[in-house]
Amino acid sequence: MPAFADTLRLATWHAELTRDGPGLLLRDIRSGDDPQIAAAIAVIGRTAPDVLLLTGFDHDPGGATLAAFAEALADAGAPYPHRFALPSNAGLPTDLDLDGDGRRGTARDAQGYGRFRGHGAMVLLSRLPIAEDDARNFSDLLWREAPWAERPVDDDGAAFPSMEADAVQRLSSTGHWVVPLALAEGQALDVLAFAATPPVFDGPEDRNGLRNAGEIGLWQALLDGEIGPTPEPPFVILGRANLDPADGEGLRDAITALLDDPRLQDPRPSSAGGRDAAEAGHSGDPALDTAEWGGRAGNLRVDYVLPSADLTVEGAGVDWPAGPAEIARAASRSRLVWVDVTLP
Repeated sequence: MPAFADTLRLATWHAELTRDGPGLLLRDIRSGDDPQIAAAIAVIGRTAPDVLLLTGFDHDPGGATLAAFAEALADAGAPYPHRFALPSNAGLPTDLDLDGDGRRGTARDAQGYGRFRGHGAMVLLSRLPIAEDDARNFSDLLWREAPWAERPVDDDGAAFPSMEADAVQRLSSTGHWVVPLALAEGQALDVLAFAATPPVFDGPEDRNGLRNAGEIGLWQALLDGEIGPTPEPPFVILGRANLDPADGEGLRDAITALLDDPRLQDPRPSSAGGRDAAEAGHSGDPALDTAEWGGRAGNLRVDYVLPSADLTVEGAGVDWPAGPAEIARAASRSRLVWVDVTLP
């Protein structure tokens, strides 16, 4: 395998590389003149992660969109020779009313919100070789088969919105993967990748809030050996939890428990731009925020890079420059989060 420095930059970014229909992101990448895509390439180029999980990325079954984006990155001097993606729950259709609005066939009736298959999915880019045959996928785990994850009920205590929906509803709104990356001397670094649903856009049953908490809790269940062999260190959790430990909506105990897990460490990546954009009334440290949503939600910390406790953290940050931050804002309302680690 190629030689790599002892220090690796691990990153996650909700890039919002999504479009309103299948094939449109591929079209825009191939056009070579889309300003958002150009800004996204610039962000990745200047932060230069060795391993990058992109959430909010439209993906097609053949991988043409990912391949085209990787080619554009390589042309810009940011090559990622190894890529990984699995079919996503985002946009995976069902024939049921999963959100309880009395209709079928809407974006919210898919296994995970999406207007089409792969809408807002996730992909992994790596400069380290990927042991694809050893990857594990928990994306098809049913919510009812996750004892740590509370499920919604209606006013009568019955499954919400129906027993039929409860029987097929998966826990993962996008996906949960364990992807081994090859290190020297036969060792591996496991990437635990995910993107959880926002804990909003529901009703008094708190369907999305409960699902979000269950999706975050899946990692502790895995580390506890509840759903198969536990990952051997070193490993890292990468992705969008869509939950801030101090501000915004959601069941915050879920992310607090993960951040406090002694098998992990929270390097608390921060930025000057986030600090300068502090929201009035928020109690969390604004320098840790990773999303600039504005409006009622405001700025929140919702994206995480959590290395296993055996890894030595050399640095961490959020790509949110002080001042106008024009490139970051042109790319996405969210910011790339990175952590530099030294392998044990």
